[in-house]
Amino acid sequence: MLPSQRALFDIPADICYLNAASFSPLPLAVQEAGRTGVARKGRPWELDPAFAGQIHERTRRAAAALINADPQDIALVSSVAYGVATAGKLVTIPRGHRVLVLHEDHSSPVLEWMTRGQAAGFTIETVPQPEDGDWTTAVLAAIERPGAPPLALASISSIHWSDGGALDLDRIATALRAQGALLLLDATHGVGVMHMDVRKLDPDFLMFPTYKWVLGPYGRAFLYVAKRHQDGIPLEQTGYGRRSISAEQTPYMKDTAYTAGARRFDMAERDHFISMEMAAVGMEMMAGWGHAAIRERLAMLTHRLAEALGNIGDVRVPDPKLRAPHILSLGFRRGLPEGLTDRLAAERVYVAPRLGRIRISPHVYNDENDIERFASVFRRLTS
Repeated sequence: MLPSQRALFDIPADICYLNAASFSPLPLAVQEAGRTGVARKGRPWELDPAFAGQIHERTRRAAAALINADPQDIALVSSVAYGVATAGKLVTIPRGHRVLVLHEDHSSPVLEWMTRGQAAGFTIETVPQPEDGDWTTAVLAAIERPGAPPLALASISSIHWSDGGALDLDRIATALRAQGALLLLDATHGVGVMHMDVRKLDPDFLMFPTYKWVLGPYGRAFLYVAKRHQDGIPLEQTGYGRRSISAEQTPYMKDTAYTAGARRFDMAERDHFISMEMAAVGMEMMAGWGHAAIRERLAMLTHRLAEALGNIGDVRVPDPKLRAPHILSLGFRRGLPEGLTDRLAAERVYVAPRLGRIRISPHVYNDENDIERFASVFRRLTS
């Protein structure tokens, strides 16, 4: 089993950080890449003119490797919301059709369609949060609901951010294809830990940021665009999104036809070579460990925690068959105790309150001592 990688991070021994699903700490190597990048910007006359382009392609390849994509199908974007907005410009939802979203899903895959729905004449159908935690069955029932308007799109997260519920994407994608519907995936909490293969799954769009599970900086994200959607108009118009616009040539706008592949959807001012290289280093570290090894380790940690907390009367531990292996969201029969996360933080134990639950999300820097410490402090504070 993959051992704890704590030595690769700047985490003091007395810190119990179980909150990767909010912000992951940056590995030391990623921090060093950032410092090096800042130094480069401090002396820009020393930059090789080809350097920014090399970083773009290194980062694009690193993102593609995590989802088994062709790098040509990856766009460099700033956020999941940017990716969803791009998708919104590339597809037309027919009038009278419906778009599926998850109840209390993160805002990014939901608000774009809510904003467009009334004017475009389509409806937003929210899949209710299942009492038993089985999101897959709930989504499949919504897809196949008798008498429902035609389904155009499911815009959903691969793992629900608040309760850690994991969706069976293979079954959902198959059901959507049978309806002729599109699939947009916010894979924020899946990429890097869960097996993601866009060649097999064949989503229309998939996007993820770097600041959580893939150990990168804020403000960097990636958008996979299936080839069938790559002829559309980008959200922003950029010179590098065209075949030949360059300050080094005459005429400047030699060929304004769009470039092939997903590069045309790259965000404007993409030359964030400081944070772009940081993102590449983090993703390359994740790929080096491999999602299977990471998943095995994190599943072990959350299993130990679930066993330790399962006998506490007021705590509801989700069914392991229905939750992601790296997220454990604890429910409370009498409601989340007031100020509990603040009291945990006062003990230097860090988790997140999410919609009446406590979300615990370990990563490769956590070890068995962290799990024992959380369980001990939690029991004391809730007794």
